Amino acid sequence: MMMSIDSTIVATALHALQTGLDTSIIWAGWTLTAYSFGFVLMLPISGRLSERFGRKRVFMGSVAVFTLASLGCGLADNIHVLIALRVLQAAGGAGFTPSATGIIVDHFGAARDRAVSLFGSIFPIGAMIGPIFGGLFVKYWSWRGVFFVNVPLGLLILALAWRFIPRDPAKDRSTGLTMDWVGMGLMGAAVLAAMFSTNALGAPGGAAGPWGFWALLAGAALATGLFVRHVRGASTPFIAPSLIWGAGFGPVNAVNAIYGGMTIGAVALVPLYAANRYGMDALAAGTLLIAQGIAAIALSLAATWALRRTGYRRPMWVGACAIVAGLGVLAVQAPEAIGPYRWLLGGAFLVGAGIGAVNPASRNAGLQLAPRSASTLAALRTLFLQLGTIATVAVATAVLADAHDPGRAQAWVYAAQALLLLLALPLIHRVPEHRGAW
Repeated sequence: MMMSIDSTIVATALHALQTGLDTSIIWAGWTLTAYSFGFVLMLPISGRLSERFGRKRVFMGSVAVFTLASLGCGLADNIHVLIALRVLQAAGGAGFTPSATGIIVDHFGAARDRAVSLFGSIFPIGAMIGPIFGGLFVKYWSWRGVFFVNVPLGLLILALAWRFIPRDPAKDRSTGLTMDWVGMGLMGAAVLAAMFSTNALGAPGGAAGPWGFWALLAGAALATGLFVRHVRGASTPFIAPSLIWGAGFGPVNAVNAIYGGMTIGAVALVPLYAANRYGMDALAAGTLLIAQGIAAIALSLAATWALRRTGYRRPMWVGACAIVAGLGVLAVQAPEAIGPYRWLLGGAFLVGAGIGAVNPASRNAGLQLAPRSASTLAALRTLFLQLGTIATVAVATAVLADAHDPGRAQAWVYAAQALLLLLALPLIHRVPEHRGAW
């Protein structure tokens, strides 16, 4: 929940952060993108560390790093220092999901499929209350509060983890731990170049210009190609190729990126859409996410208990269709008889219900293929979620930056995304089916 809250709470403080540190909106925005960059880069590493040194050790170490970095972020008086600390904060946050998922898989036996699904139902709660907390801190205290709130939470988690999480079993460390620095560098270069390219696209009149966009995009594509070539030939690759595009894993990763990450990105932009198209104030726009969060939690719990009857594909189909319908509702002009608020509330609710239906199945589908690699697979799932979210937000904001009517432009973004998700439905048929405990 702490990680989930942090993923949404900082966005509410961007304007206050910009004025408080006397910086530009571009640099203020990098407090979000720098976190995403550090998160994506460190996820596979944290998964390997968890399997090598023990889940509890890595979990508690991750919480400690995240908490200390949060304290530093709250105390920062320079935007560049804050951005660097956000990368460090992401390095800690990246260890939460892989190690926690591994702990669940290790200790819940035949009930681990349900336990993993219930664990996943926490994320919508954090994403739902994050903007509310952020708004309260900014209005009644300071932007620094969005970082300071993690300090008491982190200390509480450390105390509870020390007391209640079982000790790690003994590990054989005689073989050591090798790090694929070349693979890490290539992946980092690809993600960073892609992020800079979207910045250039969103500011065509800036220093980079259109040529800068194409050059950065080409650099991202080149680094991606070199990364794929490297992991195929390396003896100990940064990420095992079989876990990325191998039998069963490829469709699962694609579903996570498209119906998980891209949908999360679309939801994150709903308050902005409500303000741009219908002129809603921040509070009314923010409450739309509550409907989405409630729907996601309710459907996630229902899908968790039904998973052994339905298998994986059926809830994915139902959830994906609900997401497409919700995005379609968001894209269409609100009828006067219903009103903008209720219309957007209904669209957000449908999208949230779809996310809730898809999540338990997509979370378990990869893990049941290789339970012993639970930490690495959980890291990969989160990585693909992040990549889908980054791509959606980056493209959408780039389109809006150059639009004369941002509200209508974002409506077309939602329509295009609904069409893309509709065309991607056959992917679900390729997800390995499974019923029962694994």
